[in-house]
Amino acid sequence: MDSAVSEAAAPALAGIPAQPEAPGTAPGSGPAPGPAPGPVADTEDGAQDWQLDHTRAPIATKVVVAGGFGVGKTTFVRAVSEITPLQTEALMTQASEETDDLSATPDKLTTTVAMDFGRITLDDDLVLYVFGTPGQQRFWFMWDDLVRGAIGAIVLADTRRLTDCFPALDYFESCGLPYIVAVNHFEGTELFEAEDVREALTVPPHVPVVIMDARKRYSVIESLLAMVAHALEASPE
Repeated sequence: MDSAVSEAAAPALAGIPAQPEAPGTAPGSGPAPGPAPGPVADTEDGAQDWQLDHTRAPIATKVVVAGGFGVGKTTFVRAVSEITPLQTEALMTQASEETDDLSATPDKLTTTVAMDFGRITLDDDLVLYVFGTPGQQRFWFMWDDLVRGAIGAIVLADTRRLTDCFPALDYFESCGLPYIVAVNHFEGTELFEAEDVREALTVPPHVPVVIMDARKRYSVIESLLAMVAHALEASPE
């Protein structure tokens, strides 16, 4: 006896009904072959190779940008962030005239009342989350929360108001967080050498001092790289 049984005559197995034949096909011949499947479309156009490799996870690190009022912290974060930065800007009012000195920044209309936040990918496996602190003394209570978990800090300085960055320098010295000093050079002001600023601020020799422009992305990235290198040197583990 021929043991071959056509698929059309085969009974349902385990309660699963037989698949119906496609119209226009002979019984038992199965569905007509269709075109060979093409390559799956990449729905993540623009993504980097390491982002598509789910077996790899980039190292996420946190850095803090601090300094005096109106020194350029918000501009710093905005210039370097690869995402739309989170900003907590509020309009300045007459109520702050006695506490906020606008003599060096007369065109400043807003101020950070909580923090700035941005992100930048420095390498395939290194992502920096950049947090900008509020500059006014009445918001300093937030610093303890913002620096928690950070690998290092950048203290922005304005050579017209060097004394404004002393609270940030004292804070990071006291908590032991590695930091560098980045002098934000404003147009129309005298350009000083890094060593002159170091001497004026009495910054220790092992702390890097760089001259930068917070409006220019490449300059901000160079400052971040200097901070990361210093943090690795101070805390290699």
